[in-house]
Amino acid sequence: MAKRNQPPKESQNEPTGKASVDNVSSESNTKKPSKIPNKLYEEELARLQIELVKLQEWIKHKKLKMAVIFEGRDAAGKGGSIKRITESLSPRICRVIALPEPTEREKTQWYFQRYVQHLPAAGEMVLMDRSWYNRAGVEQVMGFCTNEEYHEFLRSCPEFERMLVRSGILLVKYWFSVSDEEQERRFQARIYHPTKHWKLSPMDLQSRAKWVEYSKAKDKMFAHTDIKQAPWYVVNGDNKKRARLNIITHLLSMVDYEDLSPKPMELPPRQKEHGYVRPPLSDQTFIPEVY
Repeated sequence: MAKRNQPPKESQNEPTGKASVDNVSSESNTKKPSKIPNKLYEEELARLQIELVKLQEWIKHKKLKMAVIFEGRDAAGKGGSIKRITESLSPRICRVIALPEPTEREKTQWYFQRYVQHLPAAGEMVLMDRSWYNRAGVEQVMGFCTNEEYHEFLRSCPEFERMLVRSGILLVKYWFSVSDEEQERRFQARIYHPTKHWKLSPMDLQSRAKWVEYSKAKDKMFAHTDIKQAPWYVVNGDNKKRARLNIITHLLSMVDYEDLSPKPMELPPRQKEHGYVRPPLSDQTFIPEVY
């Protein structure tokens, strides 16, 4: 089996994996971790991304079906973690699903219907940037669903997820926790950053005004959906770099994969031209060489 390398001593005493609901019911009470040195972060990220490639090949070889849900507070680091997981993987095997608002037609469907079509087939891993848990969070807090729809979700979601697990899908659920102070700092940074302000939506701003309501909704969601077949794993997102390393390490631990890395290939010689004459470069349109 693939050897699970231990993290360096600097990070062995850090909190790992799952936290209880009681410990995370108030994100503002989460202890802020210290910064991780950039050199250590880059080295560990590179090592873990190599392991992710091995996991990918194992999923393909064994025709596994893996679905990973990313939920949590706005600006808690979900997108950054997803990016670091996928940047070395094949988009044909590892897909990211980030659905927009439902259409008028989708609003009339069975609630889970628009998510089902994106679930993994054999040999695939799907990362869901937000998921059906919208109903337990933003939809309930902002009044986008009725009380009947909300309570029906709390009743049906555990059974829906048990059905997915029975069908052979490995379902992993992550909740990204962030303190109110750190969230505000990130929001403020996004306002003035020209490449990040698109991340800040009017809904994000309203979530600040309804911080307590979102906390209550999350606590109730955990009480109903933190099931043994598909438990919630909480990620302390106050330090983005530590969160990324921790979640990749935990994700790798969910599958007992083997190293199927192929042997180095031999590059064959290029075919001889044998009289082939290239057309003149002046017949082609090149982009301007600005740099």
